[in-house]
Amino acid sequence: MSKKWYELFVSVDSSENEDSTNPADVGASSGSPGETAARTAAQTVADIASRIPAATKFTAPVQNPASFDEIYKAAEIATPVHGYTVFKIAEMLQSEHIRNLPAEVKRSSVLVALDAAGLKIEEIIQDAVRRDRALDGFEIVQQRSMEQLEERKAKENTDIQAEIDRFTAEQRAKIDANNDEVKREKERFYSWRLNKQQEEQKIADTVSYFATPNPITTSRNPAQVPPPAKPGK
Repeated sequence: MSKKWYELFVSVDSSENEDSTNPADVGASSGSPGETAARTAAQTVADIASRIPAATKFTAPVQNPASFDEIYKAAEIATPVHGYTVFKIAEMLQSEHIRNLPAEVKRSSVLVALDAAGLKIEEIIQDAVRRDRALDGFEIVQQRSMEQLEERKAKENTDIQAEIDRFTAEQRAKIDANNDEVKREKERFYSWRLNKQQEEQKIADTVSYFATPNPITTSRNPAQVPPPAKPGK
């Protein structure tokens, strides 16, 4: 993956003439204007990056993914004794003394400071590459973890839904069985009542020859409820 910001300090101004060189520049190619200069800078960046393992190994778990310092620590990226890291350079670039100056002036100022500290810009670029690859590597770790979690939870959800479906089917079967039982009982009862009415009618027809009024209740001759007795009688 190309990281253009690696080339912040590793570049050659196309306006430089053939004899101009800057010992503080990494990959500066004397007498190489334009495209040749750009290719030289890009190749220098590639050479620096090639010395660093492409895959970052994390030797400790990261408890707080929001802490980049913890990610760098897990990747064994420590702040050097001299204190110059890519973040130190970022602070220098934002210093009130140079932050409003042209980019080339800011670049030169930082290179002068590094030279005074006995450091080369390669060290800063390497620090930047290490940290960037650690972040990229941890992104992959988190993405895999997220995908594994999604897979596990999808499986759990499938199992839960299957259990819900089984439970729903069982309860629906019980409901259907209850309704069927009620339906059968109703059919039995209505059939019995029809027979009962026919039986009562036969009894009532027989008694009608001997008793008036007929004491037998039927659907045509409902029961006569006697009035309540008066108090004291």
